[in-house]
Amino acid sequence: MYQKPEMILFDYGQTLAREEKFNPVRGTQAMLKHVKSNPNGVTALQIQELADTLIEEIASTLLGDSRSRNLLEVSNHVFHRYLYEYFGVEFAESPEVMERIFWDNAATGRPTENIEKLLLHLQQIGIRTGVISNITFSTDTLTNRINELLPDNHFEFILASSDYIFRKPHGRIFEMALAKAKLSAEQIWFCGDNPICDIEGAYKAGMKPVWYTACIFEDMEVAPGIPYLKIDDWEELIHML
Repeated sequence: MYQKPEMILFDYGQTLAREEKFNPVRGTQAMLKHVKSNPNGVTALQIQELADTLIEEIASTLLGDSRSRNLLEVSNHVFHRYLYEYFGVEFAESPEVMERIFWDNAATGRPTENIEKLLLHLQQIGIRTGVISNITFSTDTLTNRINELLPDNHFEFILASSDYIFRKPHGRIFEMALAKAKLSAEQIWFCGDNPICDIEGAYKAGMKPVWYTACIFEDMEVAPGIPYLKIDDWEELIHML
């Protein structure tokens, strides 16, 4: 038996939704179908070559040798702005529409098993819910995808790191969630798949971490000394509550 939390927050990728392997070239190919101007006739592969270089340079600038703990986010909007203005490419649609076209084609997602059942149960027993995601896509784009995959959700807020500067496990993004929830950290559980970003981050923010392992594809461990609940099916969390 566990003391019922006032609110449960969720990570997005591999927690609320199982996403297929990210394929940026496929996303870029879809975007190029909507060009208004491509004066140099650049291809998706040429664009991806520059994108890979930019990603490496950003990582080196932000992280140095600490590649496992990127604490700041560069949004997809500013990244694509540099990428496409460099090549002189202009699109017929808005950046917001193009971002969705890119993501929809680069990686599709589907709800994790029994997540709809859990969310309905939480709503029925009066536990509030929200989302904190480390993601380059905007909050609006992330919200749109979550609403498509989980149309009956009752998330009070969805925080995308792209719009809030800081990435988990940095405490600032957890503090933003606390400010929005108007709760103390001890009243909140946090569910996620990443042992550093989600479990260590939530614990250091004072929340109770729940490690969801059903979508993990590699060996990962939680740091010693951090207490957490571990589940591989959302029905387990229903039974705990």
